[in-house]
Amino acid sequence: MVPQRATACRNNNSARRHAPCICAANVQIGVRNKGETMGHNNTNAPVSRFPEVTRPKLEGGRRFVMKSEFAPAGDQPTAIAELAAGIQAGDRDQVLLGATGTGKTYTMAKVIEQTQRPAIILAPNKTLAAQLYGEFKGFFPDNAVEYFVSYYDYYQPEAYVARSDTYIEKESQINEAIDRMRHSATRALLERDDVIIVASVSCIYGIGSVETYSAMTQDMVVGQMYDQREFIGQLVAQQYRRLDASFQRGGFRVRGDVVEVWPAHLEDRAWRFDFFGPELEKITEFDPLTGAKTDDFKQIRIYANSHYVTPRPTMQQAIKGIRDELRVRLGQLNDEGKLLEAQRLEQRTNFDLEMLEATGVCNGIENYSRYLTGRAPGEPPPTLFEFIPDNAIVFADESHVSVPQIGGMYRGDFRRKMVLAEHGFRLPSCMDNRPLKFEEWDAMRTQSVFVSATPKEWELDQTGGVFTEQVIRPTGLLDPQVEIRPVEMQVDDLLDEIRRVTAQGLRTLVTTLTKRMAEDLTEYFHEQGIKIRYMHSDIDTIERIEILRDLRLGAFDVLVGINLLREGLDIPECGLVAILDADKEGFLRSETSLIQTIGRAARNADGRVIMYADHITGSMERAMAETERRRTKQIAYNEEHGITPQTVRKNVDDVLAGLWQGDTDQSRITAKVDKPMVGANLAAHLDGLRAQMRKAAENLEFEEAARLRDEVKRLEAVELAVADDPLARQSAIEAAAEDAVNSRGRSTAGRAGQRGGNKRSKRRG
Repeated sequence: MVPQRATACRNNNSARRHAPCICAANVQIGVRNKGETMGHNNTNAPVSRFPEVTRPKLEGGRRFVMKSEFAPAGDQPTAIAELAAGIQAGDRDQVLLGATGTGKTYTMAKVIEQTQRPAIILAPNKTLAAQLYGEFKGFFPDNAVEYFVSYYDYYQPEAYVARSDTYIEKESQINEAIDRMRHSATRALLERDDVIIVASVSCIYGIGSVETYSAMTQDMVVGQMYDQREFIGQLVAQQYRRLDASFQRGGFRVRGDVVEVWPAHLEDRAWRFDFFGPELEKITEFDPLTGAKTDDFKQIRIYANSHYVTPRPTMQQAIKGIRDELRVRLGQLNDEGKLLEAQRLEQRTNFDLEMLEATGVCNGIENYSRYLTGRAPGEPPPTLFEFIPDNAIVFADESHVSVPQIGGMYRGDFRRKMVLAEHGFRLPSCMDNRPLKFEEWDAMRTQSVFVSATPKEWELDQTGGVFTEQVIRPTGLLDPQVEIRPVEMQVDDLLDEIRRVTAQGLRTLVTTLTKRMAEDLTEYFHEQGIKIRYMHSDIDTIERIEILRDLRLGAFDVLVGINLLREGLDIPECGLVAILDADKEGFLRSETSLIQTIGRAARNADGRVIMYADHITGSMERAMAETERRRTKQIAYNEEHGITPQTVRKNVDDVLAGLWQGDTDQSRITAKVDKPMVGANLAAHLDGLRAQMRKAAENLEFEEAARLRDEVKRLEAVELAVADDPLARQSAIEAAAEDAVNSRGRSTAGRAGQRGGNKRSKRRG
């Protein structure tokens, strides 16, 4: 069977073929002709899209409404007006050069509100993405602000090391909360106009085609006639599981004429479909925990429980294509005398094919994505960028980091897959399961705004060197003064400066070039009576957050690091930034790194920067010139408007605020439960505390995770003390518990005398 195709042109140079919309049971994706290229958004003119994507949106027509108690100030009004005008005029590329602390996120939100266009915000890492998600959620509480990052808590990719003949099997652990948010994001893009997606750069990896995902839906309308058995069959085809006993997300249950479905995108709501014979009488939204009704609907659209859902006809077509490639590849390997590789490939691929035929899935199914999506060899994989509408705005936050990441992802992935294919672990088509190439992303993206304090050459080349500047801070704060001192006595000179800054009640940040130097410097200053810690890549993520909290609270006064600008530091108490060996030209002392590091002192009116260098490098000269240019402009603005710089006042909790509040909405629970007493089963109680600690860390509630960790340590110490001496006095037990906790609530990482972060106990719960 050759499926019909419809051609949709996006520009003069490329065309794209799509399968027409067919019901879920008969969807089939056709393979493109050889040499046919993927259509991209190279122009801003309206283009044809999939019939499923252009159908009426059930929740469309809503406007962006921004809520904030602050009005634009400083450079923000000018920046907002320029960016909005450029987008309305059709400019494909714009650059926002915004200094640290000038409110770039607020500017982006205002541009979205003025243009009334959906947006995707690219962040270089999950931590920054979580911060941006929280900020945009606060700005647009009534609109669809969604979070789309990698849903792996742990991921070990499949790999082969030929030198040692070592095969590393793929291992992964999926975070269910993030998986739900990814489903919510893709559904919102297809069902709403007021959508803001906050995504990490991992969104350029394949997620399944928008054609199949859009077609594998069910529209349920009250008053229409349906066959209940066919409805249930369609749910199974959408990969929903029947869970009559333990109802959970991604499942459904049947009770007579009532079918209850928990959609993949909802956290604490489910839908109930009441049938009277073949007629759908009512659609009700309810709380699965309490059973309370929350809403009524006239029409509902149910999306699949997986982005990788594959209809049966497409699966059969894919299996045929995989067999054909296997036959050709085995011939090549046998002709080359690679009999071991040929046998290995035949065994592994035939096992996968048997699993696909029997169950529809197999381990590593993503390696056959070319056949499952109907793409031609070498064609771009389906990604989130195929879901976003043509009028969306792409904001690349911290573009000096996020844009280079996009180019680097493909090259690393390609090398690993090529080794697997060469040695018979995978078919060569596995290399089409990949992230987008930089050129493909560049062609596919819509109108874009690159946001950074230090934009790179590529971003400026796209705009012909033109950029919108935002260097005036609403608080009137200035960029810090930069001073250069000789390297010869840098350690002793820094020691004297730290004591002066500490006497003023402020904190100091010190950047070094190596981990060893950071640890040695910490040990030396500790011997001199300075309260100091270090932080580098060997410190756990939770410990890093705790170290920053303790620095702000005054548990110690000096933090030593290597590339502190990467930690997203926002420390208003910072009075001094010291850059050791600033004249060692390289990545850590480049113009971009120096400007970003200097910006760490811009949150305090008394902030200063000292560079220790014997000569001024080109990067130092450019960084100081840019800082002085911004400072001069800021001083002139403050004098003209009579503004006195004020240090940012920010609660410590603001930095540590979690993204999620947990899986259960406690405000809906009215029952009072007494707190369980310790003693019934201490081992079980400790296991429960450890489980709570891991869940708190997963939900980014780091303070709660640290408190639970300290409680576990305390109880373990009490148990040990009682076991050693059952007649021990209470004071001795309390002393042992206090020693175990070791300054309760404080991080134990980065202390002097340690190497490589925490020295953890070998005992495991």
